[in-house]
This record gives sequence, C-alpha cells and structure tokens, in this order.
Amino acid sequence: MDLLGVLHFDQLAHGLANLSMFPYFDMAHYIVSVMALREQPGVLQVSRVSPLACWFSSMLFCFGGAVLSGIMLAEPPVAPLSNSTSVLLASVIWYLVFYCPMDLVYGYASLLPLRLVLSGMKEVTRTWKVLGGVTQAHSKYKDGLLVMIAIGWARGAGGGLISNFEQLVRGVWKPETNELLKMSYPTKITLIGAVLFALQQTHYLPLQKHHLMFVYTVFIVVNKSRMMLTGSSTSPFATIESALYKTLFTGYSPYAALTSEVKSACIDSGAINKTTSAAATTTKESSENGSPGQQAPISPVKGQRGSLEAKEESQNAATTDCKKTN
Repeated sequence: MDLLGVLHFDQLAHGLANLSMFPYFDMAHYIVSVMALREQPGVLQVSRVSPLACWFSSMLFCFGGAVLSGIMLAEPPVAPLSNSTSVLLASVIWYLVFYCPMDLVYGYASLLPLRLVLSGMKEVTRTWKVLGGVTQAHSKYKDGLLVMIAIGWARGAGGGLISNFEQLVRGVWKPETNELLKMSYPTKITLIGAVLFALQQTHYLPLQKHHLMFVYTVFIVVNKSRMMLTGSSTSPFATIESALYKTLFTGYSPYAALTSEVKSACIDSGAINKTTSAAATTTKESSENGSPGQQAPISPVKGQRGSLEAKEESQNAATTDCKKTN
C-alpha cells in the first residue's frame, strides 16, 4: 500500500490549506514576535522611557512583512494597520508581555513546552505569509518570477529585513546587523519558501499548492522544534551553503588579496617592516651620538649649563619683545 495513502497525505494537506490563522495562530505570531523584541539588548529600558517607541517597534515586528511588501508593490505602507482587530490584538499582547504585573505573561510564555508550541504555530503562519506574498505579486506580474520571489520573501521575513529601521525607532544604529550581510535562519528558510512557491505558481514545479504547503510547513516546524530542543542555531543547509560558496564564489584572481588569509599575511609583513624601520632608526641615532648601539653619556654639568643658557636666551628674548612693544 502506498505510504502517502496510509498517512492520508492528501486529506492532511487539504486540511492544513483550509486552516484559519485567526485568531490563535496570529496570536502565537504576535506573542513570539513581541518576546523576540523584548529580548533585544536595551529594549526594556526603552519600554520604560518611551512606551510609544516600544509599541511602534512591536508593530514593526508583528506587521513588518506586510509593510515591506506593500512598499515594494507601491501600496500604502500603513495598509496593514487598517485591520483594527489585528492591531488591537497585537497591542494587547505587547502590553501584557512588557507591562503585565509580576511579569506573568512573559514568564509563562518563556517556559520551553509553551514556547515550543507558540514557535511552531508561528512557523505555520510563515507559510501563509510567503504564499500570500507570492500570490499577490502573481496577480499583478503574471510572468515576474523574481518579483514573486521578492514579495514572498518580504512578506514572510519582513520583520528581519527592516530590522535596521526598527532599531532606529529605538535610537540604535547598527548597520552591520543588516540581514543581507549575514542572513539568519528565518530569513534563509523564508527565501527558500518564496522560491518554491513562486516556481509552483508559474508551473515550473510540478506540485499541487496544498501538497507543497504541507511539506514546507512540516519541514520548518520540525526543524524549528529541533533547533529549540537542542539549543542549536546551525542552519540545516550549512553544509550545502559552504560547498556552494567554495565552488562558486571564492575564485582565484588578484582580488583574492581581500581574503582573511592574505590579510593576515599583510598584517604580519607590515609588523615586520615597522620593526625593521624602528631598529634602523635606533641604530642611526646611536651612530650619530658616537657609538653604535649606545647613546653618548651626557655630563650632568654640561646638561645643567645648557639649561641655564637656554633660560638666559628666553629671558633676553622676552626683554627684547617688551622693548619693541614699548
């Protein structure tokens, strides 16, 4: 008997595709997003000094994907905030996570079993966000494969992609944390999902939509649970990424001097040159003073006479200046 038939794969896929995200899965998304914001360095201080800035940062964490995809499609970036129910629900969760008495909400949500469930539910919403972005781009650009990938990526990982702007709201500027410079696991897995759903939408990938949704959702939920249980932050694609990078992007050209190995060699040679020049300067000064490697001893009496003569010269110069002034 077919394994997929035993597992009722088609029925499970249809059931997942028809699953409603509101309100429970959206609540899980808001809770995990606001908790991720709270665990950023310095956010608690900002929440006490400026609750408005903290609230605005929380909304960017919760609705950043919709805001970024709207900007890319030349739509009003405030359109996601027009859903008053979602904004009110996210605002209530923000208040409870940051200002609940005795910190009960954050304390209970931080427990591993509950946080594991909430994170899994948040990963389920990632599938819907990526698919929604690809579908929205496909409705405007039928053959724009790259546009579909970009909008799906922005909708699913917009909170990370606009993290620099969110940090500016809190008075922090860290351009080195740009996701494009060093992508995190959520950004990578969202990009892969955007590529897969865009290929399926343009019929380059021979899979039905609900089947792809099921496979992708199960993969990201299981992998996220594994990473949380093992405490590992290593991407499952690390080996493939390393092999592709070494094969395609290292190269052998004069510009290889930008690699770390050549940089360290340049630094070592520079240090040797500095040491050599310093030694040559010391030797030259010593030879000028009369003996190689040694400075000529200065007589105390001679040094005292020199200081007295210098003092008399300075006094004479001051007297001359005074006479000229008069």
